Amino acid sequence: MASLVEKQPFKALFSFFLLVLLFSDTAVSSHRKRFDRKKPCKQFSFYYHDIMYNGDNVANATSATIVHPHGFGDFLFGKFVIFDDPITMDKNYRSKPVARAQGFFFYDMKLDYNAWFCYTLVFNSTEYKGTLNILGADLMMEPTRDLSVVGGTGDFFMARGIATFATDTFEGANYFRVKMDIKLYECY
Repeated sequence: MASLVEKQPFKALFSFFLLVLLFSDTAVSSHRKRFDRKKPCKQFSFYYHDIMYNGDNVANATSATIVHPHGFGDFLFGKFVIFDDPITMDKNYRSKPVARAQGFFFYDMKLDYNAWFCYTLVFNSTEYKGTLNILGADLMMEPTRDLSVVGGTGDFFMARGIATFATDTFEGANYFRVKMDIKLYECY
């Protein structure tokens, strides 16, 4: 009989903590931000300009090949590029940059052109301050490609969304310009 009396306070305490846990989870989940996939909370378009270093263009180059193993086929498999590219509001490379894309990409497919990007858009303009982190596969032969926006800082604190790439122009290995349509679905 004494052991039954000793267990009663434990059962009451356990039940109390269980109820607190249940109600606290309900309160937190009711305040979670919902997002509508059809209506982004922020949306903008930029142009990403990349000039590859070719040995003669030190002053203008915005990217450089770090590793390029030969003998892996015709699709640049294994090539690793690091970049610090200007981001503009229009197609003109000489327009004032609104951000810099800083990161890397590497070619990761032997049978077609495909790259994997990981970079940060660093904003320091009168319109935006902060960063956006973007990563994912760039299936270069597709007309449009979606990469993930996985976070940010400043005006883009903890943002999540999609960056849609569309190649605007391509001049061999020397220069390319990509239009980025960015849609953020989680904004704080």
